[in-house]
Amino acid sequence: MISLNDITIILLTNRDFEGAKKAMDKSCEQIKFGGAKIIWDEKCNSIAEWNRKIIFELPRYIDTYFALLIHQDGYVINPELWRDEWLDYDFIGAPWPLPKDDYSYKTPSGRLIRVGNSVSLRSKKLMNLVATRPMDFHYGNNNEDGQICVWERDWLEERGCKFAPLEVAIHFSKEHEIPENKDLRTFAFHET
Repeated sequence: MISLNDITIILLTNRDFEGAKKAMDKSCEQIKFGGAKIIWDEKCNSIAEWNRKIIFELPRYIDTYFALLIHQDGYVINPELWRDEWLDYDFIGAPWPLPKDDYSYKTPSGRLIRVGNSVSLRSKKLMNLVATRPMDFHYGNNNEDGQICVWERDWLEERGCKFAPLEVAIHFSKEHEIPENKDLRTFAFHET
């Protein structure tokens, strides 16, 4: 059994409680987390509302230094692949593929970002910063992970937040198969 006392595993949903419970149970099979929470919110009835709640309300549910955000379709599948080095970062998620347009995954300054995804490990420091920052969602990166990892990236880094690089994130989780993670087993996954 792996003990991760500094991490709360959390899932926010308003549907498919059985699927949420299955994802939580599977994620906790060989890991003892500092907390495990399924947040059932009937008012969370759209992706826009889910994104808003993750950005602005997630920190109030977290009493540990980190949160591991999972979903019914994205959770821990290989707990034995856990790496303590991931706690050196304020955000780590699955890598994103190279964009097929000229705006996705690019910061306002034009820097290409390859690591994001909502199934992620995030520090309480990062969650508190984004929860208190007034922000608008941006076209092309309008989910909470794009907002945090792309649009607010420079601002968060200026405040000391560290994002895992691609070569580290490929071992954490997989959403898309990309050349860098081909044939790699990962700690977690997120279906596309």
